[in-house]
Amino acid sequence: MSDKNKDQLTRELLARDFALADTESLTEEELFRNLADHIDWLISHRLEWLLSLMYRMDIDEDRVNKALHPAAEEPANIGLARLVLARQKQRAKT
Repeated sequence: MSDKNKDQLTRELLARDFALADTESLTEEELFRNLADHIDWLISHRLEWLLSLMYRMDIDEDRVNKALHPAAEEPANIGLARLVLARQKQRAKT
């Protein structure tokens, strides 16, 4: 599979799992920012659903807990967005 197809599949997975709209026209940085903003909203309003989604996506629970820890190096939404994006890229690759 070409890198372009992997990128497109990654965007489709993010759009499906996180109900992100218009992912095709965004740069990767804009896509990351939209994902992080959406995760921020989910942390505030639907944390249990978000954690369930992380489990279904098979994101390592220890990494999720580290990202959510108050002493984490970066805000929780940014850390979780990094984990999600990396996992979706991995899923697209395989």
